[in-house]
Amino acid sequence: MNGIEVRPETPADHVAIRRVVRDAFPGPEEAQLVDALRASEVYRPELALVATVDGEVVGHVMVTRAALVDGERRRTVALLAPLAVAPDHQRRGVGAALLAEVARRAAASGEPAIVLEGDPGYYGRHGYEPAARYGIEMPLPSWAPLEAAQVRWLGDPDPSLRGRVVYPPPFDDLPES
Repeated sequence: MNGIEVRPETPADHVAIRRVVRDAFPGPEEAQLVDALRASEVYRPELALVATVDGEVVGHVMVTRAALVDGERRRTVALLAPLAVAPDHQRRGVGAALLAEVARRAAASGEPAIVLEGDPGYYGRHGYEPAARYGIEMPLPSWAPLEAAQVRWLGDPDPSLRGRVVYPPPFDDLPES
């Protein structure tokens, strides 16, 4: 799809973002999560992006901070959640455009990697790999395959970046679904 523009979200986009996220997921929890993340200390406004087509917000992605714990060592890691595309704009390159731009911006800000929980078939096409391969674990819903825990290296893989991802508090209210 031509005409996709990706840019940082602004306060004027919040209502449209809520609509896109609500429409892209089966329940209201992810839209509530976006609001909670935005209001928290893990929010990174430079990594909260919208995709527009003809000026209309049709997609949203957010990368925040999470902890990566390995024994006594605790580091910060970039966490992508959620990615949402309006149903009538899915399968048209909107998600791909958002994923490419947020990875570019995360790399420019010095992030070594982005972790996420999601469909390995979809995210694998965008440079994500099973996180377990690199010693990174994520809490997953009981129905999710191990490969749903994924990482995208934004440079060479860093063998010191390993451990268990601990989601920030705004994720605590999400149901396992």
